[in-house]
Amino acid sequence: MPLWYPKGYFVQNTNFDFFNYAGLHRPVLLYTTPTTYIDDITITTNVDQDTGLVYYQIFIQGSDHFQLEVYLLDKDGKVVAQGTGGQGQLRVPSAHLWWPYMMHEHPAYLYSLEVRLTAQTAAGPVSDFYTLPVGIRTVAVTKNQFLINGKPFYFHGVNKHEDADIRGKGFDWPLLVKDFNLLLWLGANAFRTSHYPYAEEVMQLCDQYGIVVIDESPGVGIVLVQSYGNVSLQHHLEVMEELVRRDKNHPAVVMWSVANEPTSFLQPAGYYFKTLIAHTKALDPTRPVTFVTNANCEADLGAPYVDVICVNSYYSWYHDYGHLEVIPLQLATQFEDWYKTYQKPIIQSEYGADSIAAFHHDPPLMFSEEYQKSLLEQYHLVLDEKRKEYVVGELIWNFADFMTDQSPQRVLGNKKGIFTRQRQPKSTAFLLRERYWKLANETRYQPWAAKSLCEKEPVYSVKQELPLH
Repeated sequence: MPLWYPKGYFVQNTNFDFFNYAGLHRPVLLYTTPTTYIDDITITTNVDQDTGLVYYQIFIQGSDHFQLEVYLLDKDGKVVAQGTGGQGQLRVPSAHLWWPYMMHEHPAYLYSLEVRLTAQTAAGPVSDFYTLPVGIRTVAVTKNQFLINGKPFYFHGVNKHEDADIRGKGFDWPLLVKDFNLLLWLGANAFRTSHYPYAEEVMQLCDQYGIVVIDESPGVGIVLVQSYGNVSLQHHLEVMEELVRRDKNHPAVVMWSVANEPTSFLQPAGYYFKTLIAHTKALDPTRPVTFVTNANCEADLGAPYVDVICVNSYYSWYHDYGHLEVIPLQLATQFEDWYKTYQKPIIQSEYGADSIAAFHHDPPLMFSEEYQKSLLEQYHLVLDEKRKEYVVGELIWNFADFMTDQSPQRVLGNKKGIFTRQRQPKSTAFLLRERYWKLANETRYQPWAAKSLCEKEPVYSVKQELPLH
């Protein structure tokens, strides 16, 4: 109805459920390089019994005539391996492996790779120097397990957003430190960078704290048929190249996610995701690749090409309003159908319900804290059964409330957080804290277990955890 709006009136519509902030969100740095400089480094790692293997490839710009020295230092600054040239292998006897938070008594061990370049140019000798943190670890997937360093790993964590009430999406160090303190308090060992790559500082902290990352591209809102055309595909391939180039050396990154909730049941989606996932695997053969789906398992044309099934579902929230009793049947059926179809490990990559902090009601009604808590408890009943078989993770939606576009379904944004937008806990934060620490006790790798099979005391106790600050 053109008479309803002024001439030239335009509103940008987006097909995603978070606020589309404008402006510069992160620091912008200008720097200079020598005429011959270290342009890029690629690190991959492996383990041979107790020996860590670090493979490096170094790319130089500006000259073909140069010398490279490579040193690997431990946390004490001691050189444990060294090499020369643009590529090679470093062997680290009795290596300290990079383990996820709560999976090992010494998690997140990082070595330092020092690369020293010298080159002769027409203007005289030049040099360059770069230090890169290195975590030695392996990642593998079987038909029903996700393995880190050869041991089964269970994702118990969150989805996040770069969002807060003061700076919006703008990078904020105090907020980031607060969020990581809350993750540690919660007992979370993982998160997904929903639905775009996060700031590099976030990835660096994940390496340092042992928080495992499913690294997601900004492939969100892929819903129209034309979204699967050649122009979009070519751009998506370039986006994955940029993401892998930036984050490939982070040990915390264990899997790439190429998209979130695409209309993967549309006919062009099969070729699109087959091509996209194959390209990502060619860029990085060392990590599994997925995308996050909310499609029916029988109709999903992209799922055959992923390594891990990541599925989002919101039973008794977006349908069957208020009927919490149907969740166990619906969720169990979801898992069984997906596993029967694909025989691949499954992560419940999103689940949850909105709650407005301090809204209470008995019996539980939608938007109350009691309803959110009861819904999660129904999910956990099924997750506890299926994780004995082929479910390898659960990521709550969401870590904290966040802003969205205005709509009748959103009350000052999305309220599915277990923390408020100001990072204050709701009832579900304490529910998940208890659950995640219990899961850590059950799934933690214990190399001494063979010596104490009768040990009854948990390695972690909730009483030992960090204060909420």
